[in-house]
Amino acid sequence: MAENPANNGAPALNALAQYCKDFSFENPNAPRSLQQQSEGPQINLQVNVNAKQLAEADFEVDLTLEGDAKIGGKDVLFAFELTYSGVFRIQNIPQEQLHPVVMIECPRLLFPFARQIVADAVRNGGFPPLYIDPIDFVALYRQRAAEVQSQQNGNGPTLS
Repeated sequence: MAENPANNGAPALNALAQYCKDFSFENPNAPRSLQQQSEGPQINLQVNVNAKQLAEADFEVDLTLEGDAKIGGKDVLFAFELTYSGVFRIQNIPQEQLHPVVMIECPRLLFPFARQIVADAVRNGGFPPLYIDPIDFVALYRQRAAEVQSQQNGNGPTLS
């Protein structure tokens, strides 16, 4: 019988649940947008990660992907917004490492599922599937930390 890592003091990160919290897909110019385009679309993507503590060792993490595809910078082919969430139990992680684990490792585990939801929705909308490139959650974490530090130093707000 395998030992429970929480009982032997080993670090543990367990996904207790994963779910689609909010999802929207728009194809506002169909069927015109489904016609062959003379140029490739410009794909825009924004990524955000939020988390809240639910219990001593349990955290809900939201991975939000917002994007669209435009032709000529103005005609929208499609747009989507997805918040894909998970509840994670994190045990035996030192306090100073807890925030990076929640904000880097948890969304890294959620990303493949969110990516597939977006790809399927775009395909079901009549377009080739959009497979979002892997996201560097470490770089995203560092960028957000730098923005927070800049705001705390009185350098004014930054766009997220």
